[in-house]
Amino acid sequence: MSKKEKQIIAIYGKGGIGKSFTLANLSYMMARQGKRVLLIGCDPKSDTTSLLFEGRATPTIIETAARKNMTGEELTISDICFKRDGVYAMELGGPEVGRGCGGRGIIHGFETLERLGFSDWDFDYILLDFLGDVVCGGFGLPISRDLCQKVIVVGSNDLQSLYVVNNVCSAVEYFRKLGGSVGVAGMVINKEDGTGEAQAYAEKVGLPVLATIPANEDIRQKSAAYEIVADPDGPWGPLFGELATNVASAPPIHPKSLSQNELLSLFKSGDVGRDVTLVPATQEDMHGGKIEVRPSLEIVYETP
Repeated sequence: MSKKEKQIIAIYGKGGIGKSFTLANLSYMMARQGKRVLLIGCDPKSDTTSLLFEGRATPTIIETAARKNMTGEELTISDICFKRDGVYAMELGGPEVGRGCGGRGIIHGFETLERLGFSDWDFDYILLDFLGDVVCGGFGLPISRDLCQKVIVVGSNDLQSLYVVNNVCSAVEYFRKLGGSVGVAGMVINKEDGTGEAQAYAEKVGLPVLATIPANEDIRQKSAAYEIVADPDGPWGPLFGELATNVASAPPIHPKSLSQNELLSLFKSGDVGRDVTLVPATQEDMHGGKIEVRPSLEIVYETP
C-alpha cells in the first residue's frame, strides 16, 4: 500500500492577530472530520497549543531536549507531544528574553524533530504556527527550505497585520524566483469589523479568502477562557467546517506583494497620514539652525 501524501501547511501572521486561535479550532475541526492532524507551535511565546489544552502549557521541545541532554537521557515523543480529541500537538519553544536567537531555536527544534522521525510521521495535515512579525531566516524556514507545500496568512483590517501579510507574500515571491515551490493558499480574515481593508488587500493581490471570522463577543469570551468554538454542532461549527474544507483544497498560488504606498492606499488618508507633505530636513536643522564652519583636515601624502 502506498503511503498517503500529507500536507504540511505553515500559518503566518502578526503577533496577537489570532493565529493560535484559528489553528487550534482548525485542527480540532479537521480531527472531527476524521483527519490525522499534528499542530506544531513555532512561536517563542509557546502558546499555540494552550487553547487545545484549556490554558495548560505543554513542555517545549527545546527546553525538554536541553534538560534531557544535561542528564544523559534520551528524548522521546512522549516527552513533547500530547493529544486531545484526535489532535496531536507540540511546541518548539525558544530562548528566554535577551538570551539566544529565536530563529536559531526554530532550526534547532526542527533538527530535533528530524532525529525523532518527523519526515516519516503519518498524518494527513501538519500545521505549523509561525510568527510573521520578524524577518529572521529561522522563522522563514518553511518558505526558504520548502519545508511546507503551502502557506496561509492571517490578517485583519489594520495596517500592521496587513503589513505582515504583505511581507510573507513578498518572501514567497522572492524564494519562488530562486527556485522555491512554496505558494500561498489563501488568507483568513480575523476580527472582521466591516471596514473591509483586509478583503480589499486580498482582492488586490489575487489572494483567496479562506474564511472570515467576525469580531464577535461570544468568540472573544470563549477564546479568552481557552474554549474551543469549532464544535461541529455549535454556532461557529459551519464557519470552521468551511475553513477546514478550503484549507484542504486550496492550491498554492503566487500573489504579487504590494509596495508600501499601494498598501497604504487601502486605508483612509486620515488613518495613515497620506495628506502630509514630506519636508526635507537640512544640515542647519540638525545643528539647531547654525553651522560652525571648521577647517577641513587635509591629509598630505609624501612622494616616496
